[in-house]
Amino acid sequence: MAEAADFQGTSASPARRWLRRTGALLAGAPLLAGLLQLPAAGPAQAASSDAVSVSLDSLSPNAPSDGDTLTVSGTVTNNGKQAVTGAHVGLRVGPLLNTRSAIDAIASHPDDLQTGTGSEVGGKYVQKFAKLSPGVAEHFSIAVPVDKLDLGEDGVYEFGVSLSGQTSARPWERVLGIQRTFLPWQPSEADTRTKTTFLWPLLSRIHMTAKTGAGEQQAPVFLDDDLAKELAPGGRLAQMVDLGKDLDITWVIDPDLLASVDAMAVGNYRLTGDGDTTTPGSRENQAIAKQWLANLQKAVTGKEVVALPFGDPDLASLAHNGTRVTGSLSHLKDATDVAAITVKTVLHVTPSTDFAWPVEGAVDPSIMKVATSAGADRVIARSDSLQETAGLSYTPSAARPVGGGTTAVVSDARLSTAFEGDLTKAGSATLAVQQFLAQSLEVNAQTDEQRSIVVAPQRMPTASQAQAMAAALKVLQAGAWTQSQNLTAAAKASPDPRATTRVPSTYAYPSSLRRQELPRSAFEQIARTQDKLDNFQVILSKQSRVVTPFGRAINREMSTSWRGRNGEAGSYRSGVEAWLDDLADQVKLIDKSETKLSGRSATIPVTVQNNLVQPVGHLVLRLTSTMPTRLKIHGKPYAEQPVEVSGGHSQSVKFTTSANANGRVTVIAQLYTEDGQEYGSPVSFDVKVTEVTPTVMLVIGGGVLLLVLAGFRMYTQRKRTAARRAEEDGPGTEAEGTDESGNPEAPGDRLQEESDSHSGADDPEQPSDPAPDTAPESADPSGTGERVDR
Repeated sequence: MAEAADFQGTSASPARRWLRRTGALLAGAPLLAGLLQLPAAGPAQAASSDAVSVSLDSLSPNAPSDGDTLTVSGTVTNNGKQAVTGAHVGLRVGPLLNTRSAIDAIASHPDDLQTGTGSEVGGKYVQKFAKLSPGVAEHFSIAVPVDKLDLGEDGVYEFGVSLSGQTSARPWERVLGIQRTFLPWQPSEADTRTKTTFLWPLLSRIHMTAKTGAGEQQAPVFLDDDLAKELAPGGRLAQMVDLGKDLDITWVIDPDLLASVDAMAVGNYRLTGDGDTTTPGSRENQAIAKQWLANLQKAVTGKEVVALPFGDPDLASLAHNGTRVTGSLSHLKDATDVAAITVKTVLHVTPSTDFAWPVEGAVDPSIMKVATSAGADRVIARSDSLQETAGLSYTPSAARPVGGGTTAVVSDARLSTAFEGDLTKAGSATLAVQQFLAQSLEVNAQTDEQRSIVVAPQRMPTASQAQAMAAALKVLQAGAWTQSQNLTAAAKASPDPRATTRVPSTYAYPSSLRRQELPRSAFEQIARTQDKLDNFQVILSKQSRVVTPFGRAINREMSTSWRGRNGEAGSYRSGVEAWLDDLADQVKLIDKSETKLSGRSATIPVTVQNNLVQPVGHLVLRLTSTMPTRLKIHGKPYAEQPVEVSGGHSQSVKFTTSANANGRVTVIAQLYTEDGQEYGSPVSFDVKVTEVTPTVMLVIGGGVLLLVLAGFRMYTQRKRTAARRAEEDGPGTEAEGTDESGNPEAPGDRLQEESDSHSGADDPEQPSDPAPDTAPESADPSGTGERVDR
């Protein structure tokens, strides 16, 4: 928003108020001039070696009313080398501050001794120290009735705590240290009160991985146990819930946080260990998660809940680097669709999903386009991005129609950034609270027209920042100058026609924020992971067991919480992709060794292994012959068969082959999804064909026939020889060549026959024997060769 005017707009303020403020300024002018003319006792003469630091640790009440007693406490520390003597701590009330810029000027130099210090509240409302030794801190506490402060008109006053004293080197009293802050003074309810919306962000960084434990329970796996620390009593998220339950706020929640806590509370969650190992989470932390969810459910009852897209995606990174990568915008739509379901399931409330929240409210046309692409028509911007150009003398209402049916809900930059920085020290937190209240009261004093103001603090406040925010909100809820309003009402409020509606150009986007964005390579890796998931899920019988955890993990890869942590973001993305690859590899073909076919046709088995818990199907196994002229599958160059495998089992798929010639043929087995996409790696193996051809059978048959004929010829020749000898010897004569029993003669006495002259093994090869049409088969063992079904 534009800087508020350094004066009260006369067209918007009644004459009475203008006269009162003018009179107050004129009355205070001599006092201010006198203060500026105090060089002798003033801060200009205080050397840095004499400086005393003053810490204002507590101011109560933060915005006093008539009849209150203001209590101020803190510490003073002598940072010089000499002791300070005759010292006292006093309270100083400065002039009424009429502009937001004046508040900024004091807040930027709260301990500056070179400017006026205001008038000290005298009398007994001081605390004296006889001596402040170097390096020693002393505590102080001063209580003063508010009517002793001489506060006049309603508004914001400069308020300071100073330490005055002297040193041996400069033996005169002077101000040696001061701490300035602000005192909002609105003792009675303002005529017009600003409607104020305070967003209470409940977000965290990414904690869950895509992994789940083995078995049906699917135990979630977390990166670490840091989430449990945030949920435990005293932790950041625990305090956000405890503080928020009593405040009039709009809860802004990342559904991923709810899903992560719910997973920790319901299941036996596990933690990432070394390598691929996991370790069980603590039962105690599981109970902490359950209690935190129960507390949150009570805290949001009756309050407005705004759900961001799941994982709080980085809209600026997506707009600047992701839109040129196919499918990136679809992830934002998925994250938006699941947001309402998650919140309603866990918290039992119906959230609003109409709002998008870019980082730090910085917008440009591309961010506005992406932010509204998933259905949100209201974008939470910030006034230091959507700056006023019309020179308004006041801060306009938050709602701005920016065209195309989109409303920019512009949060106030000063109020939204009031609680940033280190607020662990009480002094810093007190100053932050007082500055916030001062800016809020000054906004209300700008005009008598009621406006709607939105405060959108940092996304993940620390515990100390949350405590400071709660302290300031409790003052606002007293209702002296503001009244609470939820975010939806602020977005629907009538816009100021004079407020700017021009979205800044892309070139105006802060370079400091652009350097923190996710690169294009991140979105390319996300797209690659999504393609693998699409290819994997079609074979699953229970797709939700894989699609849901990986879909949510992909949403988390785009999270705003990765800003400034590029290395961790890259490791997370790689881990998700690697885990998906590992799961997909659980369904694969088993490697085969060389297969031998010793026949015209045979059956070749190919084994598909499924190591997943769930059954898989919708797969096709294709077996392809690289030499179909020698070996065919089902009579064709290739053949396909559907595949279904139960969880934890293997399935053999058999293919009938036919051989036309001997030799070695390479065969390739490949799994495909039903839509024709390759699944997994192919497996290739050799098939060695050793078929006995018809020619060889004829040769063998011819050889057998020749042996039979040779034997018959020998038999007939012996019979004729025996008959001829019998005729020559006459009847009754014992045949020569036989013994008494009629057996043939012993081999040594038998006449050598012609057929006995040569062994069959030494017979020369006959001209009619065909030459072999293949090389002789190796006599070596087959080794890894497989036997196949005939």
